[in-house]
Order: sequence, then C-alpha cells, then structure tokens
Amino acid sequence: MNSSRSKSLNNGIFGRYTGAAILAGLIAATYIIFKILRPETFGQPAQLLGYFQQCLIDSVGAVGLYFIIVMGLFDFSLGANCILCAIVGTVCMKDLGMGYAGFLITALLCGSLVGLINGIAYIKLHIPSMIVTTGLALIYESIGHYVSGDVQAFLTKEQTFFGHAPGNLIIACFAFLLSYTLLVYTKLGTYAYAIGSNETVAGNMGINVKKYKILTFVVTGFFNGLMGILAVSYGSSMASVTGMASMSRNFAPTMGCFFGLAFRRYGIPIPAIIVGEFLIQIIYNGFVTLGAPTAVQTVVTGVALLLVVALTMKPVKGEIVK
Repeated sequence: MNSSRSKSLNNGIFGRYTGAAILAGLIAATYIIFKILRPETFGQPAQLLGYFQQCLIDSVGAVGLYFIIVMGLFDFSLGANCILCAIVGTVCMKDLGMGYAGFLITALLCGSLVGLINGIAYIKLHIPSMIVTTGLALIYESIGHYVSGDVQAFLTKEQTFFGHAPGNLIIACFAFLLSYTLLVYTKLGTYAYAIGSNETVAGNMGINVKKYKILTFVVTGFFNGLMGILAVSYGSSMASVTGMASMSRNFAPTMGCFFGLAFRRYGIPIPAIIVGEFLIQIIYNGFVTLGAPTAVQTVVTGVALLLVVALTMKPVKGEIVK
C-alpha cells in the first residue's frame, strides 16, 4: 500500500500539484519575510524582474549539471567552463568578426569540448569526478586568461541581445525544453537515472556506463556554453580569473540541482531547479537589503537552502531513497 502511494506521488498529477504547491509556498514565505523586514527597499516589481533575470543564468547551468548530479557525480569546473565559453564566444564575435552566429556556435562548441575532456579524463584516470574537474578547472582558467590576453572581454550595448528579454528568455526556454526532452524522452535521461540508482545493476542490464557518463559530461558542457552566453550578455563583460576564483560560480547551479533532486519525487525536477534558483536570488538580495556582511549572507543562505532541501527530501514511509 505504501509502495503504491509512493508511486502515485512520484508519477501522478496529484504529486506534481503537491510539489508545485510546496515550491510556491517556499517562494511566498521567503518573500514575505524579507518584505516585512525591508518593505521599502526589497521586492519591488522591477527588483523581482531583476532577480528572475539573474536566476535564468544559473538555471540554465543547473539543468545541464543535473545530468551529472543524478549519476552521483560532480563537475567543479562549471564556473571555469562558463567563463571560458563566454570569453571564447566574445573574442570570436568581436575580434574575429564572426557575428552572433560565431558567438553562439563557438561558445557552445567550447563548452561541449570541455565537457568531453572532463568525461574522458574522469573515465581514464579512475579518480573521483570532483577531483578531476577541480584540477581541470585550473587549466580552463589559465586558457581563458590566455585567450582574453589578460584583458576583460566585453560586449557593446548592441551586442547584448541575450542579456535581456526576449533574448535571454529564448536561450533559457530552449535550455529548459532541451533538458526536459533529454531527461524524459531519450536513453540519455533514462540511463542517467539508472546509473545513478545502481551503477552495477545498470551495467548488468547492458548499459554502456562509461559511454553514457562521458555523454552526460558533454551535455553538461553544452549547457555551460549557454550559461556563458547569458552571463556575458547580462553583464556585458567577462574577466578571466585564476587561482580557482571561478569556483564561486558553482554554488548557485549546484544548489539548484539539489532542488531538482529533492522534487524529483514529485515529477518536476526541472521546474524545481528554476524555482530553486529564483529562491536563491530572493534570499541573497534579501540579505543585501538588510545590510548583512557577505560572509553572513553566504553562510545563512547555504544553511537555509540545505534545510529546505533536507525537509523536502524527507522520505515517504515505505519508500526506499537511493
């Protein structure tokens, strides 16, 4: 009986409505708290629109990273890849005169190539993905520094079409639909879940585990390219970094993926990622309006989000959580 109830919760319309209601409640509760504390400086319509545009960037990266996370792997080179893609795309568009087509194509090719390198390195070196991608992130940072010539890559106002509506919405909607399609309607999504649940069983079923792990890294890299396009277009510039400074860009997409995992049981991982990223922006900007120090903002935001994910991932009685 418990098993049947769990299955209904996971796959039925009622389960999706329940998950959506929880997400809406989290957003409403967080907004109300900060609105009460700072009614004049927080949560104006224009500000909420700004929060949403910021969350789109991290959401695009997160829906790609989700393919890695569900397999029990990590990609700590996400931030370095995003920066590298943005720099490569900008240089090709401006310095090489390749226009928007070159900007998009080279950024996406760069992200996919980095993902391929990550996947092959992980498979061949036989060491944890977080260690492999952390080491490779240092290399990608150095490449970005070399490509940019230690000069900040920037776009003119006329070249930032993808930094605001409708350009950013076009990229984001494409990313969300592509991620959903790959997860629900292709072998890649099915096998990613299977490998994440039990890699040994998946291999015994005939799934080429190594092949699909590499493919998921490539997919993640492709979405990193989209993230880089949005990031440089939104800020109109992108500076190369070294010394693992790119790691700061990993936090929000990774936390968004945790929301996806938490609400996977309700059948809405992609919407949960998007709402989770929006919630992160609300919390972060809420603390900014309160004048909290950056260190306090980071700690409290991280703790709050972990508590939210822990509570939403509380198992249903009789359900086995893997």
